Amino acid sequence: MIKHLSINYAQNIGVDKKIVHKLVSFIKKELNFTISSLIINFVSAELITKININYLDHKYSTDIITFNYSGNHRLLDGELYISVEDADLNAKKYRISSKFEYFRLVIHGILHLLNYDDIKKHDRVIMKKLENRLLSGFKNYLKG
Repeated sequence: MIKHLSINYAQNIGVDKKIVHKLVSFIKKELNFTISSLIINFVSAELITKININYLDHKYSTDIITFNYSGNHRLLDGELYISVEDADLNAKKYRISSKFEYFRLVIHGILHLLNYDDIKKHDRVIMKKLENRLLSGFKNYLKG
């Protein structure tokens, strides 16, 4: 069950909100968790840099910042900020579509809310494998 899911675009990214809703529902079903409230914000690199400075004391842009408001890792109450410009750069670097990079970042943020971490190499490998599995599964789900 998803009590509240909000998707906000600071700029047009060419991805229908219904598809993002389907992605979140797919992840929720695959990983068996509940969402109390989830807000996904697609923002500019400028805004994410300000958020990074104000909340994390990092003076640079990043592709995603995740806030877990409840601290609960099975009943999610959180917010994702995804930098469209950084995502587009990632997409070019890894030779994938921007749309699928946005999806990967939504998956990445939700995994952080579920208490997955990517600081240590071992944890990063685990998280990346799960991201890839979920993204691949969602691509197949969209085809079906």
